Amino acid sequence: MIKPGGVAITILALVATLVLVIGCGPQATPAARAPAGEIPIGAIMDTTGPTSDVGKDYAAGIQDAIRWINDHGGVNGKRIRLILNDYGYRVPEAITLYKRYRDIDKVVAVLGWGTGDTSALAPTVAKDQIPYISASYSGELTDPSKTPYNFFAASDYSTNARAALLAWYEEVWLKDERFKAEREAGKKPRIVMFYSFPTPYSSAPIKALKEFAQMLGFEIGPDQDISLTALDAKSQVLAAKEFNPHVIWHGNTTQSVATAIRDAKALGLQADHLVNNWGFGEELLRLLGPQAEGVIGIAVTAFYGEEVPGMDRVKEAAQKYNPALKERTIRTVQAWANVMLLYEALKKADAAGQLNGPGIKAAIESFQNLDIGLGVPSLTYTPDDHRPTSRVRIYIIRNGKFELLKLVDLKEKFADQWPKWKGY
Repeated sequence: MIKPGGVAITILALVATLVLVIGCGPQATPAARAPAGEIPIGAIMDTTGPTSDVGKDYAAGIQDAIRWINDHGGVNGKRIRLILNDYGYRVPEAITLYKRYRDIDKVVAVLGWGTGDTSALAPTVAKDQIPYISASYSGELTDPSKTPYNFFAASDYSTNARAALLAWYEEVWLKDERFKAEREAGKKPRIVMFYSFPTPYSSAPIKALKEFAQMLGFEIGPDQDISLTALDAKSQVLAAKEFNPHVIWHGNTTQSVATAIRDAKALGLQADHLVNNWGFGEELLRLLGPQAEGVIGIAVTAFYGEEVPGMDRVKEAAQKYNPALKERTIRTVQAWANVMLLYEALKKADAAGQLNGPGIKAAIESFQNLDIGLGVPSLTYTPDDHRPTSRVRIYIIRNGKFELLKLVDLKEKFADQWPKWKGY
């Protein structure tokens, strides 16, 4: 692990038994303070823990984006000093790092990672008035009356799950010839949910997803507990097979999602697969190969290398700052999205002479249809609602490529329900 207060901008990436350290910037003592003209930002990442299958690339994207900002004028001429540490997906360690960032490094904002640690820290960051921009898109973080200092630049997990299920229902269940006989017989679609029960990220959208499934008329089978590091899911697949679902929701990251899909196909479970945004991406395609055909999932940004505004700088930075990392994915782009949200807020707060927590919060809450590029829908925040968008792109893998299946706007589709869905 990198010691807090160590290299200013650094990432620890663990691949098999090889430890690769990528860093830049001056050394700092544990009691370092940001010099005049620098903006200290803390980052709590998972590069060695159970979500490091997606966390390593995300952490690299954070590093790239900050370096790019500093090399292109900084924040109104001020450089960002990034203090990035791995916490191994351990909540107590995240809390320790946060306190060190607050008390020693005097950060004005934090770029965070997991749902468990982000939720655990939410009351503290609210009290401390330190904006926390996380890779957790949990719906519970979107109600400012409860979590006023939590933000992210993506549709939330519950919105994503509802959108994915709606897309499958409208584009597959209601149209696919496979289900014609059952539709005509008045049968209901059946769903089973695969996720890690004790993991807050995996379980975050389940309540919302089940309520929405019931609203659409689904039959819901017994949930199956699959760990984030699962290398075998045969018993869970066999249990689900007894219910004979038409579709399975996968709530974990790519490694265990690939395990579950692979075992489902091997054991003859004839079901479609819906995958949450952290389980769906280039890594899944690489792990499954031809078995990924037909898998449906959520993307909250463009995939790495897509021709969208802002992607040129993402690719340029990756090649310039971290050329040893050959395989970049959508996780790099997701990291850039959160950094760009913070960057825009820092510029606005600084211009207003309020480069502090409340000033950054006010800046974010003033954004209306903010366009940060990268394939991210325009972002809107208010003091009463931190859900930045209701628009979700759902993709299907066809011929080894990601193909847009449906763009869902839940606020437009369910105007009466949308206000009620805030916060979970």
